[in-house]
Amino acid sequence: MNGEHRALDVIEYQSAVLVRNFELLHRRTDVHDELDRAEYLLLRILAACGPQDINSLAALLGLDPSTAGRQVTSLRKLGLVAKSPAEEDRRRSIITPTEEGLHLMEEVRTRRARNHADLLEGWSEEDLRTLATMFTKYNRAVAAKFLTDAPAPAPA
Repeated sequence: MNGEHRALDVIEYQSAVLVRNFELLHRRTDVHDELDRAEYLLLRILAACGPQDINSLAALLGLDPSTAGRQVTSLRKLGLVAKSPAEEDRRRSIITPTEEGLHLMEEVRTRRARNHADLLEGWSEEDLRTLATMFTKYNRAVAAKFLTDAPAPAPA
């Protein structure tokens, strides 16, 4: 097996382990008690990109508009997002995070960051930057291939 194929084999295997580890962390921490992953990501996207119509939000999330719409409806019932008619076309709705939604998302973000800091304690600053760069690069590659023409948004 040449070097490139060996590296791809390691990436394939380690990505399977990574998904399993994310599921393990999900089950063994309380981070998702208040917001599930979908709710958290939707609020992070709105915080980073600003208010969006449902089609734009769906594209940013890599979802079809009906799935994004169901998520928005759920978050509206919780008072975490608001929906209002677009000024330029009142048939379109604009989704905006509420102050409560932004506050709760920030609380969850802080807990998630603390969990990652605990997990990666002892890593050098250089290793942390390298992992951040590689995760960003990987997620942008996925977004470019499967989600939208734009790169995945960077966190706010």
